[in-house]
Amino acid sequence: MAIFKNRKESRPDVWARPEMPVTFRAEIMPGKNREERTFRVKEVLPNGRVTLHEFTGEHIKNEFEALNFLRDKPI
Repeated sequence: MAIFKNRKESRPDVWARPEMPVTFRAEIMPGKNREERTFRVKEVLPNGRVTLHEFTGEHIKNEFEALNFLRDKPI
């Protein structure tokens, strides 16, 4: 009997958090600039998909650009 659960076994790969900004890849929304393709995560579902504020449907990690935490950092 294990007293402590392995956290990786108890929840799926978490790639997003509520209120975090995510940007759709340009191939999915051609002709739109980065600001028009960026939305905030409303909810992370148990299956790893997310719902977004002001955008309908469930979306998967592969629809979005890779996270770059240094993108907005001043030089």
